[in-house]
Amino acid sequence: MQEKAPRRRRKMQNVTMTDVAQLADVSPSTVSLYLRKPEAVSPAASQSIAYAIEKLNYVPNFMAGGLAAASSRAVSILVPSVRNAFFAETVSAMQAALRKERLQVILGHTEYDEREEEDLVRMALSWAPAAIVLTGLSHSAVTRRLLAKTSVPVIEIWELGGPQIDAAVGFHHDQVGIAAAEHLLMQGRRNLVFLGARMHEDRRAKMRCDGFVACARAAGANVEIVEHAAPASAEVGSTLLQETLRLHPNTDGISCSNDHIALGALFACERLKIAVPQQLAVIGFGDLSFSGACNPPLTTIRPSGDLIGCEAARLIVENLAGNRSPDKLTIDTRFTVLHRRSS
Repeated sequence: MQEKAPRRRRKMQNVTMTDVAQLADVSPSTVSLYLRKPEAVSPAASQSIAYAIEKLNYVPNFMAGGLAAASSRAVSILVPSVRNAFFAETVSAMQAALRKERLQVILGHTEYDEREEEDLVRMALSWAPAAIVLTGLSHSAVTRRLLAKTSVPVIEIWELGGPQIDAAVGFHHDQVGIAAAEHLLMQGRRNLVFLGARMHEDRRAKMRCDGFVACARAAGANVEIVEHAAPASAEVGSTLLQETLRLHPNTDGISCSNDHIALGALFACERLKIAVPQQLAVIGFGDLSFSGACNPPLTTIRPSGDLIGCEAARLIVENLAGNRSPDKLTIDTRFTVLHRRSS
């Protein structure tokens, strides 16, 4: 019996920048410039290089000396959780705007862990990114030292009101809490509760809670906090609502750390035959896709996550064009209270 010849692994073709240059009939330096700054290359040369890249299936190595010497076309975006719809909206808007400038997004999530953020920042800096986008203003001392030593633009998103590294795009979370309290107080509610999840890690949810409590107390209303250590979900919201009624049966108004919590509270109210808003007014945060379709439709606060993404992308593009933003630039994207039938 004849032995079969050993199967050989197909060797991947090692296409170089020189190969692309030869096929495009330009110099390797022109190909390098095209990859780093395509608008600086003539339309004819750009068309030839694009054809050669596609024909040869060339994948540029942005860590190679010639390209990494300046900065890559990558933008590192770090968010607390890729499962969070708030951050997904911001990243989606940012990616759409950056794609037009041929900038690629590299996404990382920290799970609200500052040590994880440190590791991701170290990795991002090794790529010589065009910019680094961080969520919030709270970072470890190590992360701040790392970013202080680099010329890479840093943009912090989703929060204002604290010490900035560079530019910040977002809003004041304590003011969101104040707006929620004022809304419930205007509806005549005097026994208020804030329902929160994971507030020992989610600093911005804690800030909304603090603003809510301070405003309610200043107005002379009764106010309590009921919280859960788990991440926000409708199930957690339902549990929190039942705990609220057990501990504070006179509650007539609740503010929730986000719309998932509020949705669970509404489900619990329906099961327990609690009329909303007649017996209990409910306000959420986020204006998620289901918020207007709840029964009743959920009063909530919209944070304009898409605008945050667009403004952050604009700053990145302007920095790359040489229009460096002023030190400690702040862009307030504000928020909107959407009054629906749950309150």
